[in-house]
Amino acid sequence: METHRAIDRRAFRAGRWQRGSRAVPEEVPVALVYNGTTQAVMMATPAALEDFATGFSLTEGIVGDLSEIRETELVELPQGIELRMWLAPEAEARFQARRRAQVGPVGCGLCGIDSIHEAMRALPSVADGLRLTPADCEAAMRGLLRHQALNDATRAAHAAGFYIPGQGVVLGREDVGRHNALDKLAGAIARAGLKASDGSIVITSRVSVDMVQKAAMIGAPVLMAASAPTALAIAEADAAGITLVAVLRGADFELFTHPERFDGNEAADVA
Repeated sequence: METHRAIDRRAFRAGRWQRGSRAVPEEVPVALVYNGTTQAVMMATPAALEDFATGFSLTEGIVGDLSEIRETELVELPQGIELRMWLAPEAEARFQARRRAQVGPVGCGLCGIDSIHEAMRALPSVADGLRLTPADCEAAMRGLLRHQALNDATRAAHAAGFYIPGQGVVLGREDVGRHNALDKLAGAIARAGLKASDGSIVITSRVSVDMVQKAAMIGAPVLMAASAPTALAIAEADAAGITLVAVLRGADFELFTHPERFDGNEAADVA
């Protein structure tokens, strides 16, 4: 399916009407179905959907690794797309134990969760090996720009990238939803045989707690963002051992948690 299309529109500019067109992103219902049971229906951009299926499964804790997804089938329906996955028996047992109905529109990462306990599940602690410099942050956001073809065309998409020091942004994924973009990236990292612990996640959006949760579930030690975090996102990043960099604009940024991953003593002095 196409990721975007041109739509006729009228624009009022400089005091006069103008005819023309605008490229807008496609947005379709995508159902994630496990062993015949629908777990979630997300509004998403119809691209990199196998990455989406894999990443959602990992960041939501439905599977622990790729081996627990036995098969993935993409089925186009008149009104949307089904991503049908077949789980290994141990993953199926976990899935049925925690199954919940979840309908997540764009911008809502916790819709449909049926308990506060589930929304605030305990996060795994991430590894403590990665080291960065301030220049890495600037390079990560700059590198992500090269992975935003959909946003270049429409100005209406979020992006998530995987930055490895010395290599740059090696993977990038886009979607109309910021959570979907991160899930697609998580799937792409896993399917490429890479380890999230070897690099940083960089995103174009704000940092809400669910974005931190998804980063922790794949073991990403650093999360960089263009916009600001919430108080709960900062607390959860701190607890999970994630270095949270936000308000990243050019060479400038704000550092909220775990400054020890930055070389030198300056970060520790000002954190």
